[in-house]
Amino acid sequence: MSHQFDVVVERDSAGYYVASVPALPGCHTQAKSLDHLMQRIREAIELCLEVQGDIQVPLDFVGVQRISVVA
Repeated sequence: MSHQFDVVVERDSAGYYVASVPALPGCHTQAKSLDHLMQRIREAIELCLEVQGDIQVPLDFVGVQRISVVA
């Protein structure tokens, strides 16, 4: 069975790309290149699904917003 997931990709201060899957809490990985990151996040998703079993109702992607706060 095929599933589709939204993946959030960020870059950390060391230059690594970090991917996380909001619909699968705890499902994330990192890599030096985007190509390698996409391979690794697919593997991470497969492992998360294997451990979790059935997935919850998937979230609908709405968008990303960046805000600033004074702390």
